[in-house]
Parts: sequence; C-alpha cells; structure tokens
Amino acid sequence: MSDDEKKGPSPEEMQRSLQEFFGKMGTNMNWAMPGMEVGGTEDEEPSEPEIRPADSVFEFNYIPRDIKAYLDRFVIRQDEAKKALSIAVCDHYNHAKYLRALENEDGKLPEGIELQKQNVIVVGPTGVGKTYLVKHIAELVGVPFVKADATKFSETGYVGGDVDDLVRDLVQKAEGDVELAEFGIIYIDEIDKLATKGDMIGRDVSGRGVQTTLLKLMEETEVLLSNPMDIRSQMKSMMSMGRGESREKDTINTRHILFIVSGAFSGLEKVVRKRMSEGQIGFGADPVERAMDGELFNQVETQDFIDFGFEAEFIGRLPVRVVCEKLSAVDLENILKFSEGSLLRQYEREFEAYGIRAKWEDSAIARVAEMAEKENTGARGLMTVCERILRDFKFELPGTSVSELTITSGLIDRREEILTQYRELGKQVNVEKAARELEVFCRDFRAEHGVELVLSAEALAKLAEEAASQGRSLLQLCRQRFRDVQFGLKLIQKNTGRTRFELGVEAVVDPDNYLSDLVVRSYRGDDGEAEEDSEEATT
Repeated sequence: MSDDEKKGPSPEEMQRSLQEFFGKMGTNMNWAMPGMEVGGTEDEEPSEPEIRPADSVFEFNYIPRDIKAYLDRFVIRQDEAKKALSIAVCDHYNHAKYLRALENEDGKLPEGIELQKQNVIVVGPTGVGKTYLVKHIAELVGVPFVKADATKFSETGYVGGDVDDLVRDLVQKAEGDVELAEFGIIYIDEIDKLATKGDMIGRDVSGRGVQTTLLKLMEETEVLLSNPMDIRSQMKSMMSMGRGESREKDTINTRHILFIVSGAFSGLEKVVRKRMSEGQIGFGADPVERAMDGELFNQVETQDFIDFGFEAEFIGRLPVRVVCEKLSAVDLENILKFSEGSLLRQYEREFEAYGIRAKWEDSAIARVAEMAEKENTGARGLMTVCERILRDFKFELPGTSVSELTITSGLIDRREEILTQYRELGKQVNVEKAARELEVFCRDFRAEHGVELVLSAEALAKLAEEAASQGRSLLQLCRQRFRDVQFGLKLIQKNTGRTRFELGVEAVVDPDNYLSDLVVRSYRGDDGEAEEDSEEATT
C-alpha cells in the first residue's frame, strides 16, 4: 500500500465528495471541512449576536382603544372580547419593550424583575370571529402570526406534530428574522380537545402530554431552530457548523411570544352550572339549560377548567380569559353590511368577473342572515347560505346577455321562478349586453362622482372588441380603464362647471393623455365645449 493510500483523502477531496453527495440529495448548501476557510479566516472568532432594542424590531405605540377601533372594522359585536384582547396585547408588548430596554442598558435582565405573561384563553362557539380577531391584531402590531389546531399535536417523541414547530414556524413567517419572531403571536384553536378524562387508562400523549409540553413554551424557554427529529434540519445544522463561519443564533426564546388559545368548550357551561347549583335544591334550582354567554362566563373559575379536564399548571399559564358570544341574526346582518371583509363584496367581485353587476337589497341581506343563524355555525353559515342561493345563477348567467342581477328576498324565496326570468333575458344578443354593461358603469360613475360620462358608438365598439379579445367583461374593463379619471374630471368641473363629458375612441385608447389635454385646456379657458355642455346639463 502506498503512502498516499495510507494517508487517505485530502480535506479538499472530502469536501468535493461530500458536496457531490449532498448535491444529489437536492440541497444547494455548501459543505466545508472544519478549519477550512469559507468566506472568512480560520482564526476568526464567532461574534455575539447584537441585541436590538424592541423598537428597532417592530414599532409598538398603541393604546387599547386604538386596537379595539381597528378590530371594529373587521369583527362585528364581541365588544368585551375586543376590550380584553386589546388590553392584554398592550400590556404584553409594553412589558416586552420594558424588559428589552433593561437588557440593553445592563446587558442582561436585572435580578428581581419579573412580569407575568398575558397569555389568553378565548371561549366561544365556531364562526364568531375568534381567529379573525387574533389575525388582525397581529397584522396591526406588525408581528408574525402562526395558527394551528391543537388536535394535530402529540407529546414530543410521539407520532404527530411537535408543538415546538409552532415557534419555528414563527421564524419562517418572519422570513428568518429570529428577533422579530421572538415577539410573534401563536394562536392554538380547539384547545378544548386537549381536555382529558379523569378515568383514562395509560399515557395520554395527545391531551395531558401536549398540555405539559406547552407549559414551558408559554412561560420562557429556548427552542432549537432546527427540529432534532427532522433529518433535513439536522443536516443543515451540520453543514453550518462545518463552514467555519461565525454561527448565528441557533435557538429562539419564547419569553415575549404571546400565546392565545381558543375553543368552543362545549360542556363547560354544565360544569359551571353544576358548581353553582350545588346545595340549591327544589325551588332554588335553575332547570333551564343555557349556552355559555358573557353572564355565565363571568362565573367561570379556574377550578371549572380543571374539572373540565385541564391541568392546573396549564390553565394557570392563561391568566386572561375572554368569551365570544354566539351571533344572532342581527349580528350576522351587520357583518354582511358593515364588515370590511363582507361576503357581499366577494360575491359582487365574482359576478363582476363574468360581466354581471350583482346588487344586494336590504331585504335579501336580512333573509340571508336569518337563514345563516339556523345553520349554527356563526359567520361561516353566511357562505353556506349564499352558495346555496346563488349557485344556479352563477352557473347559468355567465356568458349570456345578463349584465345585472338584483338579489332580493323574492329571489331567495322563489329562486327557480326568478332564474327562469333571467334565462329568458339572457337569450338577447350580446351587443345589447355590452351596451347594458356600459350603461351600468356610467350610472354607477355618475352616482359616485357626480359626473356624467357618455361614450360614442365607436368608443363602445372599441371597448367591446378589446374586452372580447382579453376574455373579460366590458363592465370589468371600464372599471379598470377609467378607475382614476374622476380626479381629472372633477378638476375640470371645478375650473369650467362642466358636468357632462362625451368620450370618443381617443379617450378609450389613451385616457391619461386625453384627460391631461382636457385639464390643460380647462386652465387656459379655451375649452370650447364647457359652456355648451354646462347649458345642456342645466337644461
């Protein structure tokens, strides 16, 4: 055996072999042998990660009223839940800023400083806005947000999801910014499914076991950024160590991560009533079964959650307790009318994609809300009802000459009869449909901006041809093409008093240049059509 064979492969050869091996496995990471220079020097000391002030990670300067006002735009009712969540969020992040400031002053947290986390438990039936509330809070504050169902997790080391992965998901949502992820929000739904039965035999790895694992996360612990049970994560960590670079932070601290858990807690009301009725026999007892509402929730004690099946240590980590009450038909109607994420806007956009303007009358909105209340799925029932009502219309009307659909209570109660009428209307020629779509656009434009648009026959033909070539509706094309012209037209109206504008082909082809020319002429006072059009409008 030669001396070279005794020595074995050189570090360079090993590096090439390992690179080829990992390349075949589909990884793009570079492998370097320990001690070899990769983007740095062999003797370079790893640098400690710099602690940034909380304000440089994300800006938090809200008060509870600000947060509640923001939530009011998206979630109807649930005022007490909004107040409690707003206060908890403000307290949590103000505490976090205070602790970070102390760390930056002294390099570490001074002894004797201890603040209890404002983790939250939300009780409420499905579809009342629990997830919506938490998601919009995270959006407002500007921190990453992770949502998961408690039912998918098992105790670490068993088959099923690992709760530590929730923390790692925050880093992914923060695009690798570990410090920002350390201020994120983790929301766990269906937490009531982790409640355990007192008579269970054997180890409960998906109930009590997960509760125990969550305990350390909800307080303060360090979580490895790479999952020790995930081979790809471990390979990535090995490669990072082999590169000889200064190592980045490989753990994430959960001290400032806000945990919010929720569930329907069906049966908790029975536990509360049983406790309250003990000793009340005969005339003093209340035989009426009531769902969990704000009044009954005010009577809930920690022991009730323990009797329901939670560990005392677990429920103790959730000091802020909130109830979201069941939605009534009136609440559902207000959601449709006033919520920024209203389902009505979604259906209007869907019909508009087919060149049909969908218009909801108040009577139809009230009827949909009544039907959705009977679904017993909260706001989710609105989609169920609307889909059932409009399915046939959405299937049969696109591609016909129908350009407007008025949704009334009569349409809901006599769907087949009204659908037959629209089928007959849809048999008219498409040229008439294009003209009706244009009429709808011009009518809406006049109502919204106080300016009348009149398009010539040539302009209509040009728009219809362009819409057909793009596979779009003429109504949709007009709203996109003329979406900003009202600013220029209102300026011309101010300068000249003109309220009626006739648009030809040139305005359709290049509305910006056409409008710019009109604005310039209005300032010069040589708009020859101004007086004439103003007189026509007055007449």
